Amino acid sequence: AGLVGSAYHIVAFQPNSALEAVTRATNGTVTMAALGAIFGMTTCLSAQIREKPDEGLNYFFGGCASGIFLGVRTHSYMTGTMSCLALGTIAGLTKTGKKEGWTFVAPPRL
Repeated sequence: AGLVGSAYHIVAFQPNSALEAVTRATNGTVTMAALGAIFGMTTCLSAQIREKPDEGLNYFFGGCASGIFLGVRTHSYMTGTMSCLALGTIAGLTKTGKKEGWTFVAPPRL
């Protein structure tokens, strides 16, 4: 996702040099990879510590930790707080929804 997002960013906002393009692509890709790693590690650690492996709250913690990383990366408390709440809520609700079989869009009728 980071590489695709970086490619779109480079096309939309033309860099002045090839070095700047590579730097942008690297920053976007590394940031997205770090978000995924932080989410996975936090979710697994939370599940192991709490001894409740299949719960949405573990995913909330993982999303929140990823959001905090975005705040640190952008040097903004507000970005970190909002990202923590948004990513945590989305991750927690997604896990709970899959576990309980929620459907938001009905499958097509054949």
